[in-house]
Amino acid sequence: MASSPSSSTSSSLISNPVLSTDRSRDSKRRRKKKAQLKQQDDQSHRKWKSQAKQQIYCSKLRQALARVNLGSSTPRPGKAVREAADRVLAVTAKGRTRWSRAILTNRLKLKFTKHKRQRVTAPQTRTKKPRVSVYRLKGKSLPGVQRKVRFLGRLVPGCRKEPLPIILEEAIDYIPALEMQVRAMSALFNLLSASASSSGATSASTS
Repeated sequence: MASSPSSSTSSSLISNPVLSTDRSRDSKRRRKKKAQLKQQDDQSHRKWKSQAKQQIYCSKLRQALARVNLGSSTPRPGKAVREAADRVLAVTAKGRTRWSRAILTNRLKLKFTKHKRQRVTAPQTRTKKPRVSVYRLKGKSLPGVQRKVRFLGRLVPGCRKEPLPIILEEAIDYIPALEMQVRAMSALFNLLSASASSSGATSASTS
């Protein structure tokens, strides 16, 4: 009489207690890791959705935008506003995450390279050869999951070459921070629009 698949599986697990123990440990680790990620996600959402945190960010953002030069001489004013908003967001995170430290470090690198370029007086003429990125070549042969992980690592600052667990932990905190940034910038835009319209109406009534 042929034995059923369930009976053969159970008998194999009984005959291999080490294999069954390893499987149970792996399942416990996966459940524990999943619970930790969910707990981090809840904490990040609560932290970045608090009204106090948003007010702190709004006040710092207004001060930073007041220092940004948005005149006609600025080549890309939108980029300057975005860099200021990201820099304030990293300062609000107090550099406790990898993505916030990457934003602050990148700002320092840009300052250093800018000063270094200003010191160079003689123009350097070099013919640039077309280069093909190694990441593009490798990306065509990578499986779909690895391509998605690499794409997510490029979206989160400081996680371009990090493994998947670190990318997920940073993304769990970075995404709610960006959501708070959008809410704060929308509230600030509405406030400035309302003040501009009220001042325009006041000037029209007095004239």
